[in-house]
Amino acid sequence: MLGDDAELTAAVLAAQDGDETAFRTVYRAVHPRLLGYVRTLVGDPDAEDVASEAWLQIARDLERFSGDADRFRGWAARIARNRALDHIRMRGRRPAIGGDETELTGKASESDTAGEAMEALATDSTLSLIARLPQDQAEAVVLRVVVGLDAKTAAETLGKRPGAVRTAAHRGLKKLAELLGADLEADGVLDALPPQREPHTRAVTSASVTHTRPRTQKDM
Repeated sequence: MLGDDAELTAAVLAAQDGDETAFRTVYRAVHPRLLGYVRTLVGDPDAEDVASEAWLQIARDLERFSGDADRFRGWAARIARNRALDHIRMRGRRPAIGGDETELTGKASESDTAGEAMEALATDSTLSLIARLPQDQAEAVVLRVVVGLDAKTAAETLGKRPGAVRTAAHRGLKKLAELLGADLEADGVLDALPPQREPHTRAVTSASVTHTRPRTQKDM
C-alpha cells in the first residue's frame, strides 16, 4: 500500500480519533468520486444533497469503521448508495440524467489509448451516459472505474457476487464503447479495471490527535 492509499488510511485512522483536519483530508480525497457515483443514481439536481446526507452518516458512524483505504471507499460508497436508494424510493423512480445518447454517438474517437478512454469515463458528459445504462451496469462501471473499487469490494457494496459485478461492468463498458465510438475493449480498458488487492494489516497512527465537537458538513 503506497502513496495516496497509505495517506488515506492514515487520515481515516486519525479522523476516527477526532482529528478534524484528518477528516477534511478524507472528505477531499473521497468526495469527488463518491459524488460522481451518487449522480449516476439520483441525477444532478439532487446529487449534492444526497451526498451531504451520506457524509453526515459517515461522520456519525466513522468510529465503528474498521479497515484500510480500499475498505473505506467501499464503506462510504455503500452508505451513499443507501441514501440514494432512499431518495429514489421517496421520489418514485430513477431519473434520466442530462442530455441523451446522441450527444456522443457517432463522434469520432479522439483517444487511441486505454488511459485516455478511461479518463473520458470521468467526464460529466460520459457520467450522464453511464447513468442511462441499466442500473446494475451503471453502478458496476462507476464503482469499478470511477470510485476505484476492486470487484470484491464493489460486490459487497452492491450485495452481489464479484463475478456478477465483473460481468455487469464488462457489459456496461462495451455499451459505452458503442456510444463513444471507440473500441474500449480492444484498447485494453476492460483489462485496466482496478485489480484485486490483498488486504493490508499495517497499522498507521496519528502523531497528534485533537478531540473536538461533532463534525458537520460545514467543517468539510
